[in-house]
Amino acid sequence: MSRTQRIIEKVDVQMQRSLSKAPLVICALALMLGYGLTAGNAISNQGKVILMRTPDGGIQPQAVVDDSGAVHLIYFKGSPAAGDIFYVRKAPQDANFSKAIRVNSQPNCVIALGNIRGAHIAVGHGGRIHVAWMGSKEAEPKGPSNAAPMLYTRLNDALTGFEPQRNVMQFAVGLDGGGSIAADRAGNVYVAWHAGAGEEEEAKRRVWVARSADEGKTFKREVSASDKATGACGCCGMRAFAARNNAFYMLYRAATESVDRDMYLVASKDNGTSFQSTLMHKWKLEACPMSTAAIGESRTGILVAWETVGQVYYSKIDPGTSKPLQSISAPGASNRRKHPAVIDNAQDETLLVWTEKMGWQRGGSLTWQIFDKQGQPTAEKGQAEGVPVWSLVTVYARPDGSFTIVY
Repeated sequence: MSRTQRIIEKVDVQMQRSLSKAPLVICALALMLGYGLTAGNAISNQGKVILMRTPDGGIQPQAVVDDSGAVHLIYFKGSPAAGDIFYVRKAPQDANFSKAIRVNSQPNCVIALGNIRGAHIAVGHGGRIHVAWMGSKEAEPKGPSNAAPMLYTRLNDALTGFEPQRNVMQFAVGLDGGGSIAADRAGNVYVAWHAGAGEEEEAKRRVWVARSADEGKTFKREVSASDKATGACGCCGMRAFAARNNAFYMLYRAATESVDRDMYLVASKDNGTSFQSTLMHKWKLEACPMSTAAIGESRTGILVAWETVGQVYYSKIDPGTSKPLQSISAPGASNRRKHPAVIDNAQDETLLVWTEKMGWQRGGSLTWQIFDKQGQPTAEKGQAEGVPVWSLVTVYARPDGSFTIVY
């Protein structure tokens, strides 16, 4: 058993000892509906929530919606240690997703091990799609000193494929927990990751950001965005997001003195020139929980979601102060809750989704809860089995107020 596997098993035991054993109230699945989508996309209608399987048997789906209402989706296929990313699109008037396009220009250069190292997607100026991911051992080009690269590409002008992949890492090597990407309407693109940049200790890792001011044509050398006193949890994922007002946000997990695994929000309102950090939630743990986080946008502010001690939470962020307004936990007893996703609809209802029972080389289930505009859980909730090994869930809202969960 590897060091990473031993750490994960240790975390599972610690969290199970601290969590209630009470079972969740499980909602039965409705009759499966055939909506004629891409092969492998079984659909289930759960009131306001529609469940959809990832196209073509893929894992780690990630979805964004552009200003026209079109849904853009990427997913992973192949060996978890070295596979490929595929992209599909569905406009509001389309009955089906488009034919899949491979995102990475070099085959088998994407890593999906551990749930936290997969690809992220963003939609930017003019609806252009941007994708970034941690390179596998086979990935080219390499990072500095032959290190694992942080790779980036964007949809070409003809919308027929993706440009050749590029490494944006110029200095800050030491990828482990992958990275993330954000793009705004002004043409800024941000690729973010955490690394030690010469320091191996987690407590000395930092979050780094490489910025492009020309829609991804060129990137400046990365800059540090986090306080070096916090460290960064080496095998935890992070999340980047650009809001409609072009403010830039990131969520990451600290590793202060290797025992304080607190969640931090980083915000920049000057195109990544300066950064403001806010402590979101404390967690004392002498191990890496291999957690992921989520950021989305509502009509009233930014939405963030994260995990702490086997529970998942969400909060709205005041766009003026970049401070959390209220942390709201998922109701009921936990069964190793991880990997949250969060989104609002046009009625200011919030859908929080998370996985349960997942671990190293272990799939699980997903659970969801809808909250009203006051943050109170409604009667609309549910559960579904079958989240694959190494996978995640993603969500998006439809114009009619319903939600889609892809898993």
